[in-house]
Amino acid sequence: MSDASNVTPEVDERIKTRSRFREALIRPELGGIVGTAVVFALFLLFAFDSGMFSSQGVLNWSQVSAQFMIIAVGACLLMIAGEFDLSVGSMIGFAGMIIAIFSVTLGWPVWMSIILTFALCIAIGALNGFIVVRTGLPSFIVTLAFLFILRGFTIYLPQTIERKTIIGGISDAAEGDWLAFLFGGTLFKGLFQWLGDQGIIETFTRGAREGQPVVDGIPMLIVWAIALVIFGHILLTKTKFGNWIFASGGDAEAARNSGVPVNRVKVLMFMFTAFCATVFATCQVMEFGSAGADRGLLKEFEAIIAVVIGGALLTGGYGSVIGAALGALIFGVVQQGLFFAGVESSLFRVFLGVILLAAVILNTYIRRMITGER
Repeated sequence: MSDASNVTPEVDERIKTRSRFREALIRPELGGIVGTAVVFALFLLFAFDSGMFSSQGVLNWSQVSAQFMIIAVGACLLMIAGEFDLSVGSMIGFAGMIIAIFSVTLGWPVWMSIILTFALCIAIGALNGFIVVRTGLPSFIVTLAFLFILRGFTIYLPQTIERKTIIGGISDAAEGDWLAFLFGGTLFKGLFQWLGDQGIIETFTRGAREGQPVVDGIPMLIVWAIALVIFGHILLTKTKFGNWIFASGGDAEAARNSGVPVNRVKVLMFMFTAFCATVFATCQVMEFGSAGADRGLLKEFEAIIAVVIGGALLTGGYGSVIGAALGALIFGVVQQGLFFAGVESSLFRVFLGVILLAAVILNTYIRRMITGER
């Protein structure tokens, strides 16, 4: 009698189950979680008494992190869809300058200037996507071209119109404007005043602001960052469109054969990236009350680095908005933490490079270990 009947059939790889621990190890957020824990541990150890974790210190690094988060959400979804946008930084400078020209130079209402700027920038994002999907050119090349085009216009327009590269006066123009508040306002002032009165947070002890809280509310920049992270996470993990994003970046041809509108997905992701860049620009303009031609420099690379630290693959089809948000948090904490710790600020890039390399190696090693990839 043959022994074939005694051979145990192999379990199909597609239905093999993994423990929760093993599933957690291959989550894209792993590198971001580990990096965040390490960074906070280091600064709690070396900068705890520096004021970094006071209410003002927390606000400082939270605002810097929020800036990175806003553009990282758009970059993350686009990278998961298999594309890059290197024009994000130039889009930030361009959007801020257009708002300034519309509102200060031309004298239009700020709310109208903001809406028209959003429409223009989203249209440019759609053009980026349209060129990529129609020509088949790498998005790296197309958006690199727009990086120079938008930066050139950002410098040329104010020089031609105002004979300068910085346009101020936006704060005065935005006074009492309802839409300007959504980008430059502060929420929960009453709550923070109460916290100050109760001694829970620091208050000024002298001067004209004596008795007022050092931190008087939550800036809209932070609110936008949290809202975009929540929106991006829900879109990616809870909707059919989120599955389309993963499919478009994983295997575009197979996705098309399965009925996924890959081209539409990619164009919409370019538009969303432009939207996020414009949100950043508008918040920045309202905060400083001016627009400068040099705003947004290198922000495209910082967004991509935050996304990669958060576990996304450069090849597309894999990533997490939560991971990207953690990568942005690492950015903000390290940048401000070095100042509080008394470390030379130029070392920020060194720390950033080390964190990036460590996160990528960790994510790659763990994923290969668990999945058996070579």
